[in-house]
Amino acid sequence: MKILSATFVISAARVGQLPTDGRPEVAFVGRSNVGKSSLLNKLVNRHGLAKTSQTPGKTQLINFFDLNGQMYLVDLPGYGYAKVAQSMRQEWGQLISDYLTDRAPLRRVFSLIDSRHEP
Repeated sequence: MKILSATFVISAARVGQLPTDGRPEVAFVGRSNVGKSSLLNKLVNRHGLAKTSQTPGKTQLINFFDLNGQMYLVDLPGYGYAKVAQSMRQEWGQLISDYLTDRAPLRRVFSLIDSRHEP
């Protein structure tokens, strides 16, 4: 697929905020600071489309990016190293779990791992 356009669509804090148009979705999961957002930026050749940071836990919502009006790339919150309250981690865990188990348009999930740590 040649990427002609890549745009941010929405940051969702709950399942009810997710897009409803049924376009296929490809999601990226992994620990905080593994490089999910950086990989997404490289794939679409757009520096800064997905926000990145040296600080773990920058991505705190499910972020949707439209590709050519045909599909979504989805950047999920990381887990593991983010310095946030336990209650926030539990909310992220439930949000991610609901998304991964119940999302009909979800076609692929890429799990990124850091070779320096156990998966």
